[in-house]
Amino acid sequence: MFSGSIPALVTPFRDGSFDEATFRRLVDWQIDQGSSALVPCGTTGEASTLSNAEHHRVIEVCVEQAAGRVPVIAGCGSNDTRNALLHMNFSKKAGAAAGLCVAPYYNRPSQAGLIAHFSFLAENSDLPIVLYNVPGRTVTDIEDETVIELVRRYPDRIVAIKDASGDLSRVADHRMGIGRDFCQLSGNDELWLPHSAAGGSGAISVTANVAPKLCAEFHDAIAANELAKARELNDRLFPLHYAMFSDASPAPVKYALSRVMEDVTDEVRLPLVPASEASRRAVDEALEFAGLI
Repeated sequence: MFSGSIPALVTPFRDGSFDEATFRRLVDWQIDQGSSALVPCGTTGEASTLSNAEHHRVIEVCVEQAAGRVPVIAGCGSNDTRNALLHMNFSKKAGAAAGLCVAPYYNRPSQAGLIAHFSFLAENSDLPIVLYNVPGRTVTDIEDETVIELVRRYPDRIVAIKDASGDLSRVADHRMGIGRDFCQLSGNDELWLPHSAAGGSGAISVTANVAPKLCAEFHDAIAANELAKARELNDRLFPLHYAMFSDASPAPVKYALSRVMEDVTDEVRLPLVPASEASRRAVDEALEFAGLI
């Protein structure tokens, strides 16, 4: 289904508005550097502070600029099931390959509620779903049994999972409960290597925003079973993985992008604020260590 280095794209802002021209440049750069798919309007894309009109425009521009060169996995998550469906229907019409659907946040649904939520989406849209489990942000955990049940019910609709739980045992649990061909993507850059070794097919990556070529080469080394090269690249990238979360995300990655791309701002939207000085120092050191500046 999906594999490789897949950046969870930032949404560039300029003077408070979506910077479409910069976003188009970012999409082209990502594809040229080897990214295998693109994810607009995820957590890193600040989807929670985009209006629905902005959300849909970002997806539309991403699909248009990618122009079929790589698939687009559109962020469609919401803590309102009906709004998530609205995003999915728009994304399907725009030409996205799948929708990334996070567990509803703040509401804290039960596992039965999660099954009802994702079942509603699967039954009312024919856009393939990539489940997104990130309990550190949503509080609610999509438990293994819930994932297995959802894929059992909707094998042609629920096609992958982005797992940012930090629990590597889940890769094997999903393989045993669903099958070895089920697409599992790491949602934690620092766990990308062991996640792949356990059976994952790639990562939806924050770091790939600023190091797309290195991340693509890293995945290629893993896929080719060139473990020495994979470890070497992992070592180069590892400080950057942590620097990306040295302050509230995506402030550090937006600062990092402003350091590696010309004419890019580090603007974020409230309640986020720009990365602190300490975070900026950590980012600069990590970028230098990786050979990116």
